[in-house]
Amino acid sequence: MLRSGAGFALASLTPVPLLVLGATLGGAWAWGALLYLTLFAFAMDELIAWADAPDSEFPAGDLLAAALAVAHFAVFGLVVWAFGRGIAPVQGAALFLGAGLFFGQISNANAHELIHRGSRVLHGLGKWVYISLLFGHHSSAHPLVHHRHVGTARDPNTARAGEGFYAFAARAWPAGFGAGLRAETARRGDAPAWRHPYALYLSGALGFMALAFLIGGWTGLAAFLGLALFAQSQLLVSDYVQHYGLVRREADGKPEPVGPEHSWNAPHVFTGHMMLHAPRHSAHHLHPARRFPELDVPDVQIAPLLPLSLPAMSFIALAPPLWRCIMDPRLAYWQSEPLGDPHGQPLAA
Repeated sequence: MLRSGAGFALASLTPVPLLVLGATLGGAWAWGALLYLTLFAFAMDELIAWADAPDSEFPAGDLLAAALAVAHFAVFGLVVWAFGRGIAPVQGAALFLGAGLFFGQISNANAHELIHRGSRVLHGLGKWVYISLLFGHHSSAHPLVHHRHVGTARDPNTARAGEGFYAFAARAWPAGFGAGLRAETARRGDAPAWRHPYALYLSGALGFMALAFLIGGWTGLAAFLGLALFAQSQLLVSDYVQHYGLVRREADGKPEPVGPEHSWNAPHVFTGHMMLHAPRHSAHHLHPARRFPELDVPDVQIAPLLPLSLPAMSFIALAPPLWRCIMDPRLAYWQSEPLGDPHGQPLAA
């Protein structure tokens, strides 16, 4: 079932009713999305055999992406309302974590997909999802800076070898904001300041904060800010994991072309469908306009694979010593000779 177009809808949309029930009914429902996005997703990844080929044709892919964007706004409003009306602390913690994981893993992956679409409507939906997460500048910084400079010192979202996640996040957030601002300003030339995309990102963020206050008062606003920060951290940790230490060699002052060896990939089926193939990251960088069902995992002989799924490795990245213990030997190998097996370990000589 999951190795078909319908698998994307099943894996990515299931948390929506769980979050709706958790926000409106509370009780055990508050735990539903959290357990689905953590233990259930990890177990399914381990039980389902890896896949590296593109999925079957999925003409409804854009419709699914649009539906996920609409669901994002509805769930965000309901969760803010739930905190505003008062929710038991334990249930509130479960709902907060479940909603935050949904926004950080699924909404983020979907918005990332949408901002690469040529349709103004779809692109706009992705942009507004990022604005609602108080991260609107990513709509500019990602295509104009990250895709152009990935794997070089000019890309704030490429983690350096040995750099811990917290140091990376503290550097990447403001540097990404500034790099995107400079890129947009240079691109737009003499256009009026009020038409600058960053004016929309900032005013839109203030608008969502005001809306959160109207829905849930000060408690709802605090929950909104916390959820946005949580989601932002997951976006940053995804970038951290998917590009950790992988650099493009330079010749005559110019970096080599982006290749499959410049991204860490994960072929896990369940979280791959849940995150709209975002873990198939090399294929995305090679073909940014390609729709998510068409992405594949590059040959393991030329592209590095993560030892666990992207969400699992993102969790491990929160413990920098453990992360370096697992990833630095793999990175050292790929820096010396790009040859590996599906488990991310070097092949025997």
